[in-house]
Amino acid sequence: MTSVLVCIKRVPDSSGQILLTEDGQGVDGRFVGFTVSNHENSAVELAIRIADATNGSVTLVSVGAAETTEQLRGTLALGCQAAVLVEADPATLGPVDVAHEIAAVIRDHEQAGTTYDLVLLGNDAADSGDFQVPIRLSYLLGRPVVTGASVVEVADGNLTAHVDGPVGEETYSLPLPAVVSVLEGGAEPRYPTLKGRMAAKKIEIEMRTATRAPVGASRVKLFLPPAAPSSVQIIGEGPEAAPAVVELLESLGVTR
Repeated sequence: MTSVLVCIKRVPDSSGQILLTEDGQGVDGRFVGFTVSNHENSAVELAIRIADATNGSVTLVSVGAAETTEQLRGTLALGCQAAVLVEADPATLGPVDVAHEIAAVIRDHEQAGTTYDLVLLGNDAADSGDFQVPIRLSYLLGRPVVTGASVVEVADGNLTAHVDGPVGEETYSLPLPAVVSVLEGGAEPRYPTLKGRMAAKKIEIEMRTATRAPVGASRVKLFLPPAAPSSVQIIGEGPEAAPAVVELLESLGVTR
């Protein structure tokens, strides 16, 4: 039985136009809605697969605003068994704070008799680009860590993580308990069923408060990259444009 803890975050939906807050410290989600990042959706899918294969369980944890219960319930509907929300103002949080609060949840649950063999996180935050939480959490827990994994498997008390390296796939094997950050692409997230949505409504989310005052992100400012320049050239109209079209295709390497 493998008990998996998956960390998710409420982030603005980046599929629309991205706007920054006035102070440049975050992404403004007021006009686009909120969701869970693709990295974390893949982590949840891997967790459910591992739990199903080992007769284990999946618990969710998030650190953020009270509205994060919306994302937790949506993710519970996929087949997770429990969820924890550490309520805090996300604008005041940095990677140090998030890692500290997740570690506090894990330690408190261990003292109560619930241990987590594997902690999965998204590789980086979709809204702020922070990628420190997995590493910081592993140090706080004293557990081995793998970052940027696309596929994670568990067998006989050991974990195998597959990472797309710069020259090909890299495979890491390490003992449990462990911490792994997940990149999207290795596992296609599932969609919630109606039965799953109904079951998620009955699950009581454990509500907690932060264990200390936040340190903050020490972030200077976020910047949006300039829009890619685009231009249009009219090469002609009607039949008279045919020679210009042929010339253009030849310049692009298109043969007859």
